[in-house]
Amino acid sequence: MSKIEVNKVIPQSGTNVQVGESGDTVTVPSGASVSLPTTSVANAALQGSGQITINGSAVALGGSVTIGETKPTITNISPTVIENTQATITITGTNFVRIPVVTAINNSTGQRFSADEVSFSSATSITAKFTISVDGTYLLYLENPDGNAVQVAQGSSQVLTVSDAPAWTTSAGSLGSFAAASSFGTINLTATNSVSMAKVSGTFPGGMTLNSASGTSTLTGTESGATSETQYSFTIRATDSEGQTADRAFTITVTVGINNSGGFN
Repeated sequence: MSKIEVNKVIPQSGTNVQVGESGDTVTVPSGASVSLPTTSVANAALQGSGQITINGSAVALGGSVTIGETKPTITNISPTVIENTQATITITGTNFVRIPVVTAINNSTGQRFSADEVSFSSATSITAKFTISVDGTYLLYLENPDGNAVQVAQGSSQVLTVSDAPAWTTSAGSLGSFAAASSFGTINLTATNSVSMAKVSGTFPGGMTLNSASGTSTLTGTESGATSETQYSFTIRATDSEGQTADRAFTITVTVGINNSGGFN
């Protein structure tokens, strides 16, 4: 049983003692068990109420309470996907203490990366900067200065994924010039790590279709509707399996020949 140290003990009649002055607080170390026999408290008010409160817990006279450790929890991280360059992760939860140690543990290999920097915002929010060179999924481990710690569980929504974002290999700008009513043929759009592509702004020429595919997507179709030379501008977004994106802007020009041209006799 842990020892409770007090500032002042005044012997009373019989076997009773008084701890400190009226209104004093007795601090019990974390993890200690406190037993209070019914004869140990002489204060009449306490005897009348039949209980005292220790660290928020009501304890009947003659009863006991175990003061447990306060462990941190992690309830959310943002973002959940980062690249290999330095990134800042916001971690929310409970019972954070200035300043915890934060480590990312590779779920497959066990390789550990310590945070480059940790900033304490409150008991429920901290930020950690990581530079993780190896792609994969990572479980965050957070340890307070008092040794209490928590690790994100495998399969939870708080798992951190490190992955390269899509990188375009098709150059931005003009994809070519095509005559009205002609075929566009097959125009390839390629980005590494891409699993899909979509137009996110701008306008295709009439009759053009984007065929989304992993790695390389294509633009195909036969032009329709142009009555004068027009340059069409649009932006294509490549997305990887983790939801990371990369945008690229393109143009296509549609030309129209001279109509109603005159002749000479």
